[in-house]
Amino acid sequence: MNSQTVTVDLGDRSYPVEIGAGVRHRLGDHLPATAKRVAIVTQDSIGVEVDTGREQRVFTIGQGEEHKTIATIEQLTREWAAWGLNRNDVVVGIGGGIVTDVAGFAASVYHRGIPVVHIATSLLGQIDAAIGGKTGVNLPEGKNLVGTYWQPSAVLCDVETLQTLPARHYRAGLGELAKYHFLDDGEMNELSMAELVDGRLGADDLIDRVVASVQLKADAVMADEREGGRRALLNYGHTLGHALETLGNHELLHGEAVAIGIAYAAEVALDMGRIDAERVAQHRAVLAGYDLPMLPPGSPSFDDIAPLLARDKKALEGITFILDGDNGCEVVTGVDVDILAASYARFVA
Repeated sequence: MNSQTVTVDLGDRSYPVEIGAGVRHRLGDHLPATAKRVAIVTQDSIGVEVDTGREQRVFTIGQGEEHKTIATIEQLTREWAAWGLNRNDVVVGIGGGIVTDVAGFAASVYHRGIPVVHIATSLLGQIDAAIGGKTGVNLPEGKNLVGTYWQPSAVLCDVETLQTLPARHYRAGLGELAKYHFLDDGEMNELSMAELVDGRLGADDLIDRVVASVQLKADAVMADEREGGRRALLNYGHTLGHALETLGNHELLHGEAVAIGIAYAAEVALDMGRIDAERVAQHRAVLAGYDLPMLPPGSPSFDDIAPLLARDKKALEGITFILDGDNGCEVVTGVDVDILAASYARFVA
């Protein structure tokens, strides 16, 4: 079995991220020796089964962001308690970003924290959500407003599981992949834009991009585990993206919303004199190369979006955006709402 491993180096909390075809079958190598029970958290649609060689039980959560809630956390932890899961045991999340966010959060608060291992089955999960220890659930007021930092014991990115991923969900993962082109002048941009075949990357291109993305994510987490600085840049495109998800009741998939948010952030940076029109065109070329959307469906009004921008979890001093510039992407606080409104008007025109 050919695979590559990226290590997230956090001292005694370090862990491997294995990337390759079939790596899910190595799950047993990453389970704590003390664990007698394995609580597997997944969704009915995932269809990935594992044999841990230990007493295991599957706990399913609902489909969609509407099930990424505190109520789901209560349901899971009560079921674990009834089963007898204890702090020596382990949780395994098998699925995309929703599953790893929920499984990680539930593991972080059950018995004040038990180990969790993720098998990421979506492209978005493999290059972003499953790595770095950010967990969370949504509130009606916004996305990921309640959560914890709880690092997994290991992450397995099995590219075989992407073969049956629905086309739209695969493309949504490309939205998160696209952001790395603007956060890095090295590994990702050394890879030329690959031609999509039926909306998907070829096997070699896929693994190269997953490995490069995981390394960039790991580097950011190692430098800034709790998102006080550099790691916040991984939210490029997310400010408008999260607002569109909340406003549309999550009809947009996360990666689709992020892609639209990246296109908008480039327009804001242009209006603030941070980048030129050529750099905006580069943004659009990358997004188009991955066949990603660049306009919000239905073109919602800025008046509806503005309150959600202010409520974003990154907002510390007024509306906060990650914006491109001469020195690369930076966290910019207190962005003028009039500039945002003017940029948005042109953006959706």
